[in-house]
Amino acid sequence: LVAATVTPMTPDGQINLSVIRQYVDYLVSEQNVKNVFVNGTTGEGLSLSTQERKQLAEEWVCQGKDKLDHVIVHVGALSLPESQELARHAAAVGASGIAVIAPFFFKPTNKDELIAFLQKVASEAPAVPFYYYHIPPLTGVKIRVEELLDGIKEWIPTFQGVKFSDTDLLDLAQCINKNEREQFAFLYGVDEQLLSALAIGANGAVGSTYNYLGRKTNLMLQAFVKPDLALAQKYQFLTGEFLNFVIKLGFGVAQTKAVMTFVSGIPMGPPRLPLVDASEDFIVKAKAKLDSIVWPDGD
Repeated sequence: LVAATVTPMTPDGQINLSVIRQYVDYLVSEQNVKNVFVNGTTGEGLSLSTQERKQLAEEWVCQGKDKLDHVIVHVGALSLPESQELARHAAAVGASGIAVIAPFFFKPTNKDELIAFLQKVASEAPAVPFYYYHIPPLTGVKIRVEELLDGIKEWIPTFQGVKFSDTDLLDLAQCINKNEREQFAFLYGVDEQLLSALAIGANGAVGSTYNYLGRKTNLMLQAFVKPDLALAQKYQFLTGEFLNFVIKLGFGVAQTKAVMTFVSGIPMGPPRLPLVDASEDFIVKAKAKLDSIVWPDGD
């Protein structure tokens, strides 16, 4: 499990590096999660300045030393030179991996254009494992991953896998089926469908709920491996019940920050505009819903 970290901010909207140490300890001790994905969607990466993104990457690597197994830093940007600069920086500070989203203003229209962009970024960190971050609902780049992976190692020797944040399980299944020999990592990114992705061969997950439901999801993974499918389903259904409830209230990064604040006790602060703070009404209802769930482990 990989937690897609939120970016803590002060009440006036500056990044708050002072709580990252506490955040690391919370993930490890309370959630049994030892891997993080920094500056992604949940971390508002594309709303941050290059300088802020570097500071966060540095702080996560520094505070995670000897505590976290992997710190993957998202270095994608709309500008190629900016993305390359972030890749070089992530390599220099000791990130365990880098990930890149497809550019989404001027979009690549085919596989070759997308690979050309990814290759230019990956080559700036030649010793660091590289992941493609596939999230078509937000980028609008719908190039199928199955197609993208064809011969990708020739272009990007450091290519290690995909953060697959899409509901197209056929595409994911084809990727896993065709790339068994390559031993790529397929990290699934739609938390409420993780069990379905595991069943077709996903070998990890990156998501925002693992910040505060990591322990429960780890229990689901254990049940799946056993295999005790009925128990695994119970965990997935309960996670789904919570997400279904909050999605109806309006659930995004701002609301994730609010949930993380009340569950962990660590002040995550407001999101950055154009996102706006979760309402008090949301916080009350979400907290009541989460508290009402009876998990199979009796918690």
